[in-house]
Amino acid sequence: MAALCARKGCDFVIYLGDNFYGKGITGPDDPQFQQKFELPYAGLDLPFYAMLGNHDYGDPPLDYWKPQFQVAYTWRSARWKMPHPFYHVQKDEVALFALDTTGYLQGVNTDTQRAWLAGALAISGARWKIVAGHHPYLSNGQHGNAGNYEGCGNVCPEIVNGAPLKRLFEDVICGNADIVLSAHDHNLQWPTARCGTQFIISGAGSKTTRLVGRDANPVHFAYDRSPGFLWASIDGERFSAEFYDLHGTLLYQRSITKAAPPPWRCLRPWPGYAGCLPAQLLPSGSSPPADTAQ
Repeated sequence: MAALCARKGCDFVIYLGDNFYGKGITGPDDPQFQQKFELPYAGLDLPFYAMLGNHDYGDPPLDYWKPQFQVAYTWRSARWKMPHPFYHVQKDEVALFALDTTGYLQGVNTDTQRAWLAGALAISGARWKIVAGHHPYLSNGQHGNAGNYEGCGNVCPEIVNGAPLKRLFEDVICGNADIVLSAHDHNLQWPTARCGTQFIISGAGSKTTRLVGRDANPVHFAYDRSPGFLWASIDGERFSAEFYDLHGTLLYQRSITKAAPPPWRCLRPWPGYAGCLPAQLLPSGSSPPADTAQ
């Protein structure tokens, strides 16, 4: 990663959760911060925008106090950035919305996180809106699609099968975010676009687990033979991404062109309100634009 950034340039790193296997950390001074973050990534003098994974809450039963230690570490490290379990960062024309998908599933911050994300996406004027979080919407890995995690469907409780996240993706994120970055499954995937949004998985930073294809999502690319990572760039209306293995060998590259924005019209839900929302957010709104990927 350091060699690639030196060659191609990097502005920041997105760290997609399960930062500390297997029981999380015990405090902001936990030596794992040095062992598993500061030292391994010493060659990358960049901001790391980190989010929480299920292992950051510890092994089941989950320890709901542990995420606060990763938030607190933000003020002890020059590179670690997690100001809140879920948060928003603006970088020029790009808005990053970082989620706490484990907290959402467990009911820790479900209502507040949903309301925050819906409002933040609606009012953002960024050209590109990227949502990032640990659990995926679409995946051909062992965990699978939201709503059918672990292949157990309605047989499992919703906190296991991921049904609350499925509803969040479909009700709030689909068509309102351009790109969704996820992990959880330990491989690299780019499924074909769904509901006006691109979904990308980069979960192979430490180890790999095999692709099983239980939910049979069509993909542009899928790889499970070695650890690897994703490098992405945005230039105007173009988003380009490249997948690399642990040796820095290019595995796959693809670019997409941003679809035209939806039409706007004024919505007055109560007398005297003069705000505007995208038509696609309204019950009678237009359908999400078609995938314009090349």
